[in-house]
Amino acid sequence: MSVNAPAKDHRDLRVYQLAFESAVRVYETTKSFPPEERYSLTDQIRRSSRSVCTNIAEAWRKRRYPNHFASKLSDADAEATETIVWLDFAFRFGFVSADLHRELIESYNLVCRQLTVMMSQPHKWTPKP
Repeated sequence: MSVNAPAKDHRDLRVYQLAFESAVRVYETTKSFPPEERYSLTDQIRRSSRSVCTNIAEAWRKRRYPNHFASKLSDADAEATETIVWLDFAFRFGFVSADLHRELIESYNLVCRQLTVMMSQPHKWTPKP
């Protein structure tokens, strides 16, 4: 898809693509977390990272209604922020390196910035009749 081509699907959105790749990276990273973290840190960080993507997809389907669209994007933003908190715990406990922590935090901060722009201009994403 060209940079200026309109998105036909949520998968065409750069923010979705970044969130998806980040969630995959989180999944791969958490494979090495200790077994005792399975039902706390591991499940929580995987859930929140995937939820960013699902909320973006749901927002895309609700874009005809700017308030609903912005609300689902806000949910995605909250889940991205939750993922950042879980990444902070993973780093603090020594489960991820400083470099990987920084890389993933930057990725999720970029997702949050992109979502903020979309939320502030929902009319730009509304389908044209």
